[in-house]
Amino acid sequence: MKAPEKMTGQAVIYLRVSTEEQVDNYSLDTQDDICKKEAERRGLPILKTFREEGKSAKNIKGRPGLIELLEFCRKSKRDVSAVIVYRLDRISRQTADYLAIRKKLAECEIELISATEPTGSSPTETFIETMLAGFAQMDNDVRSERSRNGMKARLLAGLSNGYVPLGYLSRDGYAMKDSATFDKIKAAWELMATGTKSLKDIADILNEQGVRGGRKKGSAPLLRPQTMSRVFHNKFYTGKVTSTKYGLEINGQHPPMVTDEIFYKVQAILDGRNPSDNNSVSKRSHDNPDFPMRRLVKCSKCGGTFTGAWSQGKKQRYAYYFCRNRCGCQSVSRNELEGATEGLLESVSLKPETIEVFNSFLRTSYHNRISFWQKRKEQADVELRELYKFRQTLIEKNISGLYSDDVFKEQNKLVEEKIKDVIFVKSDEVMTKYNLEAITTFIKEKFENLAETYKNSNLIQVRVLMCSIFPERLEWGYSGYSNTQISPFYRGIMSIQDGGIPFGSPKGTRTPVTRMRTWRPNP
Repeated sequence: MKAPEKMTGQAVIYLRVSTEEQVDNYSLDTQDDICKKEAERRGLPILKTFREEGKSAKNIKGRPGLIELLEFCRKSKRDVSAVIVYRLDRISRQTADYLAIRKKLAECEIELISATEPTGSSPTETFIETMLAGFAQMDNDVRSERSRNGMKARLLAGLSNGYVPLGYLSRDGYAMKDSATFDKIKAAWELMATGTKSLKDIADILNEQGVRGGRKKGSAPLLRPQTMSRVFHNKFYTGKVTSTKYGLEINGQHPPMVTDEIFYKVQAILDGRNPSDNNSVSKRSHDNPDFPMRRLVKCSKCGGTFTGAWSQGKKQRYAYYFCRNRCGCQSVSRNELEGATEGLLESVSLKPETIEVFNSFLRTSYHNRISFWQKRKEQADVELRELYKFRQTLIEKNISGLYSDDVFKEQNKLVEEKIKDVIFVKSDEVMTKYNLEAITTFIKEKFENLAETYKNSNLIQVRVLMCSIFPERLEWGYSGYSNTQISPFYRGIMSIQDGGIPFGSPKGTRTPVTRMRTWRPNP
C-alpha cells in the first residue's frame, strides 16, 4: 500500500455510530483509534474530536455533532487542513448530502479523508469517492425497502407494527391481552357507548382505577381526554389491523376487545359532540342558581342578553336582572321577571286532554317504528355480510395490483361509511333504550303545569325546559314578555288544544285514529 503524503496543518476527527451499529467494528472507540493512526501516518496533529452516538445518517437533521463540526471548520479554516472519518458513510448515507458537505469543506480548503477507503483530489479518486457515497445510499435504500416489505408482510398477516394500544401488550411480535388493563379499557368502551360520559369522565375513571398511558418503560402519565379520543377511534380494538399508508384493513391475530357495533356506536357519539357548536342557549349559560333566567332572556331594545346581580339596600340585599349592554333600560327585579316567566309557562301548559292525545300518538308512532326497525335489522344483517365480503374483495384486488392504492382508498372509504350506517341500524338500543311508559308519565306530570315544573327544577333542568319551548330566548319589553316565539314542535302540540279538537263524547275521544297517526306539528 502506498504511503500517504505528509500534510501540513491540523486535523479534526468525526466519529458517528447509529443505534443499530453498536458493535465492536463500529464502536466510537474503535473508530477513534483507527482515525488517530491515519492522522499519525499523514503527520497531522489532532486539533479536536467530534463524537456522535445513536444518530442515523439518513439525513443531516438531528445531528448536532456534524453541525458543530461544520461550524468549527468554517471558523477555524486557517488551522484545519483535514477532516478524518472512519468511513465516508459516517458523514452521510445520502449521496446528495455527502457531496454538499464535501463541497462546503472544499470551499474552506479542507480535505475529507477516509481512514479505510481511498480518498483524494485526483479525478480517479474523486470518482471512486462519489461511487462509495452512492453505494452507501444504495445500501441504506435496500435496507429501508426490506424494512417496508417486512412491515407490510406483517400487516397482511394480521400483525401490528410498532406499539400496541392500551389494554394490550406486545410479546415476541404478537399483541396479547394485558391482564391488568384489558377489562378496564373494555368497560370504558361499553360505558362510552351509553352516551352518558364525556372523554374527560372516562379518563378520570380510568385514572382512578390506576390505568396509565405512556409507551416508554417506567413512564406513567395520567390519561387525558386526547388520549381517550385516540383510543376510541382506534379500530385495533375491534380485532383489525389498519394502515393509513397502504389503506388496508386486515383481520388481526390479536383478540378483539369490542364488537363492530360498539365501535361504530361510539363513533356516532363522538361525531355528535362538536365543541365548536355554540348554537345551544343552554350551552352558553353560566351556572348561577340565584339567577336561572340569565342569558335566557334578551333586551327588546338592543337584543343583549340579561344577566343578574345582587344590590345592597339599607337593610337587605335585592336581586335584579338587567341588560348586559347597559343600553339605558331599567333593571327588573328577580321576583317580577321570574313571576312573569311562571305566568308565561302557565299560559302554554298543556291540557290533560291534549296530553292524552299526544301520548296516544306517541305510543302509536313508537310501536310502528319498532316494527319497522325490526324488519330493517333483518335486512341489515344481509347487507352487512355483503359489505364485509365486498371489502375483502377490494383488499385482495389491491394486494394483487388490480386496484391502485388511490382507487382502493376511495372505495374502501365508501364501504366504511355504509358499514357504519348499517351497524347503527342493527343496534338494539336505538329504540329499546327508551322506556315508553316512563316518557308518557313524564310528559303528563311535567307539561300539565309548566309553572310548577319550573319552580321545582334545578338550574340545568330550567335551561333544558326553557330552551326546548323558547329556543330563540325570551324577549323582555319592560312591561313583560313580548314577541315570544315558541318552538315549532311545541307549537304543533299546542295546536291540538287550540284547534278545537272535540273531546268529552260519551264514547270517548272523537278524534279519528287516522288523524292521530298522520298528524304532524305545524311548521
